[in-house]
Amino acid sequence: MTVAPPAAGTEGTGGRPVPPGGWLGWATSTDHKRIGLLTIGTSLVLFLLMGVLALIMRSQLAQPDLHVVDAHTYNQLFTIHGSGMIYMVITPFALGMGVYLVPLQVGAPGIAAPRLTLLGYWLYLLGAVMMLSGFATPTGAHAGGWFSYPPLADKEHSPGLGSDLWIAGVFLATTGVILMGWTVLWTVLRRRARGMTMLRLPVFCWSQIASCLMVIGAFPALLAALTLLAVGRADASVFASNVWNIGYQHLFWFYGHPVVYVMFFPYLAAVAEVLAVFSGRRFFGYKGTVLSLLVFAALSMSVWGHHMFATGQATNDYYSLTSIALLVPAGIEYFGMIGTVLGGRLRFPTPMLFALAFIPQFLIGGLTGIMVGTPVIDYHVTDSYFIVAHLHYVLFAGSAFGLFAAVYFWFPKVTGTMLGERMGRLHFWLLVIGTNLTFLPMFFLGYFGMPRRVATYEPFDGFGLMNLLSSIGAGFLAAGMTVFAVNVLWALRKRALGRAEAAGDDPWGAYTLEWATSSPPPRLNFAPDRPLPPVTSFVPLLDLRERQAREAAAAQEGNPS
Repeated sequence: MTVAPPAAGTEGTGGRPVPPGGWLGWATSTDHKRIGLLTIGTSLVLFLLMGVLALIMRSQLAQPDLHVVDAHTYNQLFTIHGSGMIYMVITPFALGMGVYLVPLQVGAPGIAAPRLTLLGYWLYLLGAVMMLSGFATPTGAHAGGWFSYPPLADKEHSPGLGSDLWIAGVFLATTGVILMGWTVLWTVLRRRARGMTMLRLPVFCWSQIASCLMVIGAFPALLAALTLLAVGRADASVFASNVWNIGYQHLFWFYGHPVVYVMFFPYLAAVAEVLAVFSGRRFFGYKGTVLSLLVFAALSMSVWGHHMFATGQATNDYYSLTSIALLVPAGIEYFGMIGTVLGGRLRFPTPMLFALAFIPQFLIGGLTGIMVGTPVIDYHVTDSYFIVAHLHYVLFAGSAFGLFAAVYFWFPKVTGTMLGERMGRLHFWLLVIGTNLTFLPMFFLGYFGMPRRVATYEPFDGFGLMNLLSSIGAGFLAAGMTVFAVNVLWALRKRALGRAEAAGDDPWGAYTLEWATSSPPPRLNFAPDRPLPPVTSFVPLLDLRERQAREAAAAQEGNPS
C-alpha cells in the first residue's frame, strides 16, 4: 500500500496546517502562548511608556511653581498615564497571563475559542494605539482624567479629536479584554485534563476564574458609560440633566471597583505560587483562599458607591459596610500567604524577593482602601494626593511587584533561559526604595491638603519637601525599570545568539503542570511522548515527587545493600 506524503504545509504536525513564520505567524497565530506573549509584551512596552509620562509629571512637581510643561499638557499626561496603566497595562497583563498559563496549568492543548482570543488582542492593541494617537491631534490627547466625569469630558471642556479617540480606544481595548476573559474562563471550566477537578485547580487558575467573572459582569458597564459619554459629546443637552451625570458615575464605578480586583487577583495568585515553591511546601489554606477569592469577587460588585461619598448620591452606611466587609476575605488571603512562609524551607531568588515585598506593601494599599471606604475619612481626603498614594500602593507597590514576581518566575518556562540574578536583585532593591520614597510622602501631602490633578503649587503651600522626595523616588523607579529592560533584552539576545545557558524544564522545582512540559512548551503544550503526570491535588508535581521519594525510601529499606 502506498502512503501519500503529507500535504504541503502540514509536515510534522499530524496533518495540522503549519502556521506561517515570521511576523505574519505571530499576527495570525491561534496558539494561546503566542497570543498571551503578544498581550504581555504589548502591556510591558506600554508600562515603560506610561512610566516616562509619570517622570515628566514628577519633574513638574518636584518644586513649587515649575514650568516643565504647561497646565494643559500636564492634564493630558496624567489622563493618559492613569488611563494607560489601568486600561492598557495592569488589566491586560493580568488577562494575558491567563491566556498563556491557564491552558498549560489545566493540561489542555490550547485555549477555548483561539480566534476569539486573537481578536481580543487585536482590539486591545488597536485601542491602545487610538488612545495614544490623541497626542498627534491639534488639541492634544484627552485631558479629562481616567474616569472622565462630565462635564470635564464633554465637547465644551474637552474639545478636539483627542478625546474622541480616547473614548473609542478605551472602548475597543475593554471589549478585547472581555473577549479574552470569556475564553480564559471557558478554558478553565471545560478543557481540564483528566483527574483535574475544580478543587484540584492551581490557585492561579482560581484567581483567573474570579477575575474573568468580574470582567464579564462589570466591564460591560464601562462600555455603557463610554457610549453615554460619546452621545453626550455629540449632544450637549444629554448632560444638562444631573440625572445623566450621576448615572454616568454609577455606571463607571460599577466597573471601576471590580477592575481593581481584576488588577490584583492574578498577581496575588502569582505571589501565592512563588511563595509556595520557594517555601518548599503547599500553599497554606488552599480551600479557604479559593472561597475568599469568590467572596471577594462577589463583594466587589457591591461597593462601587464608596467612590461617590462626596457627591451625596450614595448610601453611606451600606457602601461603608460592604467596603469594610472586604477585610474578611482579604484577611484569609493574607493568612494563607503568611502561613505558607512560616516554617518553610525558604529560598530567596529574585521571584521570592518580589513576592515577599508584595505582602507588606500591598497591605498598606488595602488598609488605606478601608480608610477611604469610611465616609468621615473619605470626606477629608477625597480628590487629594492621599487617594493617589492609596491607588499606587495597590497597583504599583502591590500588583506591579506581583507582576515582576511572575515575570522572573515564569520567564524560564516561556523562553528556556533565565533572567540574570544579579540584575534581578538590583532591579528589586531599586524598586523597593523608589516605590516607598515616591508614594509614601503622598499620604502626607494628601492629608495636609494637596489636591490631585494640579500642575503646580505655591511655595507657601508647604508641599515642596514631600514632592521633592517623591520626585527623587521616581528617579529610583526609572533606574529600576531600566535595569529590568536591560535584563530582559540581554537574556533574549543571548538566547538568540545561542549563548544562553538552558534553564531546563523546571529550574525552580515547581508544582503545577506547566513545569511538566518542555521550556518553551511545544505547539500543543504537551508532547505525546511525555504524558501528563496524574493529577491528585492542586500541586500535582509536588505529589509526584513526594510519591517517588516514598517509593525510593521504601526500596532502600527493602534493599539495605
